[in-house]
Amino acid sequence: MLLCSQKLIAEKIIAANADYILSLKDNHPTLHQQVKNWFEAAQLIGFEGIDISISQRIEKGHNRIEKRTVYTVPVSQIPGLYQLDLWVGLKTIVMVVRSIQHWNKTTQEVQFYITSLVSDANKIASAIRQHWGIENSVHWTLDVTFHEDECRIRSLHSPQNFALLRRIALNALERESSFRRSIRQKSRRAAMNDRYMLSVLAAALSNSVPLP
Repeated sequence: MLLCSQKLIAEKIIAANADYILSLKDNHPTLHQQVKNWFEAAQLIGFEGIDISISQRIEKGHNRIEKRTVYTVPVSQIPGLYQLDLWVGLKTIVMVVRSIQHWNKTTQEVQFYITSLVSDANKIASAIRQHWGIENSVHWTLDVTFHEDECRIRSLHSPQNFALLRRIALNALERESSFRRSIRQKSRRAAMNDRYMLSVLAAALSNSVPLP
């Protein structure tokens, strides 16, 4: 289901003359494993003879040093990619290696992406970094306002459903402009004032005008 929806998302983005960068995880098991295996093999030979673009960035702060290395290769470099023809506009495969050095330990994580952008590691790294900034900001707001990290909902599709509802609520609260307070204060007022709650709901609709 998710795989199909992401392919549809990619198709719609390309139809709108835009570009996409989509995370490649275990919900795409065959393609994910194929890409992972290819990069591991390519690293063993030092990417010799491979058309690859590499970008590296080191950031210091919060008592840690973070090193991010972004590798991008045209899809033509990885033959036989699974269901390649179903990903509209797909041009580049991306690997991001994040190494974080704390005072007492070093952690590393590897993430893969597929994108319609051409293989330019600097440009793609910048786009992914901006996405991380937005995601981190949204996550912080959701945790402060709705205590998302403390949520113990675990069964079936409930976690995804509630996460979607929180983001809808966050969007509505951000769009409501008659009460100029923090998102948390707006949320509390909506819980205590039915008229303001209707104003928030109205703000969530396109071309709507908040109630006076």
